[in-house]
Amino acid sequence: MRLAPVSSPEQPAELDYYRGMALARLERWKEAKEAFESGRQKQPQDKRFPTELAGVAFKQQNFTEATAELRRALRLDSGDRYAVDFLATVYLLEGNVEAALDRWNRIEKPQIENVTIDPRPRVDPILLDRAFTFSPASVLNLADLRTTEARINALGIFPRYEFALSGRPDEKGEEGGKFDLVFRSTERNGWGSSTVAGLVSLLRGLPYLTVYPEWYNLKRSATNLQSLVRWDAEKRRLFATLSGPLERDPKWRYRVYVDGRKENWDISRTFFGNGFGSAAPVSDLKLEKLEAGAEIQSIESGRWSWKTGADLSHRRFGNFTPANSEATAFFTDGYALKYDAELDAHVLRDPERRITVDSTASGQLGKMLRHGADPFAKVEGTLGVHWLPQPQGDDYETSARVQAGQTFGQPPFDELFTLGLERDNDLWLRAHIGTRKGRKGAAPLGRNYVLANWDIDKKIYENGFLELKMGPFLDSGKIYDPSRDFGSRVWLWDAGGQLKVRILGGPSVVFYYGKDLRSGHNAFYLTVARN
Repeated sequence: MRLAPVSSPEQPAELDYYRGMALARLERWKEAKEAFESGRQKQPQDKRFPTELAGVAFKQQNFTEATAELRRALRLDSGDRYAVDFLATVYLLEGNVEAALDRWNRIEKPQIENVTIDPRPRVDPILLDRAFTFSPASVLNLADLRTTEARINALGIFPRYEFALSGRPDEKGEEGGKFDLVFRSTERNGWGSSTVAGLVSLLRGLPYLTVYPEWYNLKRSATNLQSLVRWDAEKRRLFATLSGPLERDPKWRYRVYVDGRKENWDISRTFFGNGFGSAAPVSDLKLEKLEAGAEIQSIESGRWSWKTGADLSHRRFGNFTPANSEATAFFTDGYALKYDAELDAHVLRDPERRITVDSTASGQLGKMLRHGADPFAKVEGTLGVHWLPQPQGDDYETSARVQAGQTFGQPPFDELFTLGLERDNDLWLRAHIGTRKGRKGAAPLGRNYVLANWDIDKKIYENGFLELKMGPFLDSGKIYDPSRDFGSRVWLWDAGGQLKVRILGGPSVVFYYGKDLRSGHNAFYLTVARN
């Protein structure tokens, strides 16, 4: 084969194209790339050059470069079916199934012939089948896959799973553009997927005097019993919840729960009310609370879900009686009835750039069941961003979240927000420990708050047995109260680092070191995060 002369500025772009094609057939990839680059400089609006450059990069196993070139080609012609199909194939080879479907769906692909399950889980097959919102012999739609994943997640029995597309050969034994969809999973049954996993799950809270008895997939119905038993003398707690699908429909899920607490609080540094009608110190507030409730959740699609419920509670305070009548309202004994609702929605899901933006809005309306007591209400909103900057894997995983909450009326003390590290609290400032000598109340409390969290996790080691991640975090927040009895007074800033250790894919042990940038105080904290 004779090749065209070496590219020159005077040579037409068309000749560069044919020279590049000839060199590519000879697998002279470097020279082919140079020819296509030369042609692109002369005709930057010709989509053939980025498309063929993507082909050269693909042959050299450089998927990142192939992806970038195909995106350039599609910016020139978004309707190019070949480039769309090629880009989707690259994403699939990188393991990014969502990005592949996002592209393929634009040209009414991929066609699914069969849906297989390997291994076959123990859960009721009718329930699992209803969770799948797609069917064989049809085009697999990304929206259907996301809805399916949301409903499988809600079952609570699959800590790890994946949907894999497997190419299906045609009659000649070649790839025919059709696929089988394979569902692979690890299933929780009984007290865990194995004896070791069950023991680790049960005893993961042992360092802080807590065990977590749990039982999953009762009678193969995805009905789960989860509980917590804490015997810490300063904050005893018994909690149990039972959840499961309604009428064997994974779209709907119920949950009933009961929660009992007997706690000692030290609010000597977080309560600013003046004068006390009791000689008992403010460092020894006692709280006993029993709460029971039920809720219903509906997973409408992969984009949004909602839930609603109600609970009845009784609380009793001891060892502390403020002289301030306004402050006394926080510490009122008695029953309370509360209604709550929540809406969760995905604001953005960009599978190609691996960015998701999620939001949550929730509200509660309650009333102390006492004569003359006014209703109280709470509203909260959350906006979270999750980004995986690498084309594959979860290295440099980045998360950011902004939350805000406000109360109206007169909520009881135990309904106040807390900003700090505490095991019964999810509003974390990671250099503010929520307990002092084991007693709650050391972190700022109040009726209203704003909180922002940011962190990065860098994977520093991984093998089949052990996974280590490490990275920095930055938190900022303020909590305030119109009564001036509580609050943080100023904006709080915390910075530090975290180390996550996971063994055999089990729960993650997380070590935190944080520094309060205002006071200079250091904080060390350890927790065990569930899968």
